[in-house]
Amino acid sequence: MINLELVFPEIFLALSIMFLLILGVFKKNSSKLVINISLIFLLITTILTFNEISNLKKTTLFNGSIIIDYFSLLMKIVTLLASFFVLVISSSYLKTFKISKIEYPILILSSVLGMMIMISSNDLIVFYMGLELQSLALYVLATFNRDQLKSSEAGLKYFVLSALSSGLLLYGCSLIYGFTGTTNFNLIANQLDTSQYGLTFGIVFILVGLAFKISAVPFHMWAPDVYEGSPTSVTLFFTMVPKVAALTVFIRFLYVPFLNLIDQWQMILIFLSIASMLFGAIAAIGQTNLKRLIAYSSIGHVGYALAGVATGSNDGIQSSIIYIIIYILMNLGLFSCLLMMKRNNEYYEDIIDLSGISKNHPLMSLSLLVILFSLAGIPPLAGFFAKFYIFKSVLEQSMYFLAIVGLLSTVIAAFYYLRLIKIIYFDKEKEKFDTDHSLWLKFSLTTSTLLILIYFIFPSQLIEIISKITII
Repeated sequence: MINLELVFPEIFLALSIMFLLILGVFKKNSSKLVINISLIFLLITTILTFNEISNLKKTTLFNGSIIIDYFSLLMKIVTLLASFFVLVISSSYLKTFKISKIEYPILILSSVLGMMIMISSNDLIVFYMGLELQSLALYVLATFNRDQLKSSEAGLKYFVLSALSSGLLLYGCSLIYGFTGTTNFNLIANQLDTSQYGLTFGIVFILVGLAFKISAVPFHMWAPDVYEGSPTSVTLFFTMVPKVAALTVFIRFLYVPFLNLIDQWQMILIFLSIASMLFGAIAAIGQTNLKRLIAYSSIGHVGYALAGVATGSNDGIQSSIIYIIIYILMNLGLFSCLLMMKRNNEYYEDIIDLSGISKNHPLMSLSLLVILFSLAGIPPLAGFFAKFYIFKSVLEQSMYFLAIVGLLSTVIAAFYYLRLIKIIYFDKEKEKFDTDHSLWLKFSLTTSTLLILIYFIFPSQLIEIISKITII
């Protein structure tokens, strides 16, 4: 008998999406109601997921194709909470659109459902189903502001390039199935023949597909255009939530079926990590648009997260998870500031628009100062500890070249973060931005800034939560 209680959160979320779709269609002018109910449903799903953690043993369902363990539940909670904050600070931004908004929360929830399936997947087919459900919703979200040419272009670029990466990923899955006769991760591990070179090709193709999803170099080409063209709240979603699911799949895919082939995939990950860190640091220097700068910055940060995964140790995996959680926190604060850059119902997103805002908006400038210093990895802020854990786990595995490149790229990246601070505090001020921001927007900015600021007082709490994750 299958214990369906363990997949209650996914079942509840799927039913919620159907209910909201019917409600939105049959009730006129229901966009605000649909958003509010979506938020409640997200919180209920989070509570249902959290309840499973307390008395959980590692369990597989549906012939071992779904795995429910501490790792998957924790990553689902991170995904759900990040999505909740994205949705809650989007509501005021969406008011500027002159189109129906009921689809927006439904698409966010659909994407989250896909990510939850990905996170729990223990089978190539289930993982691909989750990935496509996530991606289909993201294509539409990217092009959501259809009155803007840039938004339509962003959605089209993401769709075309994502379809290509999905094809490569599927080809990799078919190769692995062909050489092992199964798509289940545990069965692949049992039937692994390390002398079969076809398996290596399969792993490479799947890694290419996954690298695309987290915008790792050289599969990053979609990120800057899509980040710039998408509505700002969608860009926030792109930078935070899909990366959690993709990193989880990276870890599960490499360490469960293919741990014995670590010599073959470790070098690929090291290359992806080094290329992403260096390119993200250098390419962001010449940017004038904040969203494009954040895109290149996120490419660099993905490089740091992959460095932890490449170590081949539990400590490295745990440090990558800590890194991605702290990165989500920093991004939430950064985009909260970006959504506050509004004047006469128009949002501004160029670096020059930050010029001298410390004179008119001292609290917002202080938050930006903390967030940017943290992104640059300056102690004692949370971003410093995130990088410290990564470098510590890399050095423990004697991967000195990876650590040196990581430190060099941190120094280079610090330039453009410090340049933003210089523009905020020392350049001539411009016209004042509006101050009538929603309570949730102020709350998310305040919370993220305070958590980044005071993380060094209680770092052991997060480490304790993450240390229960054991993959190897």
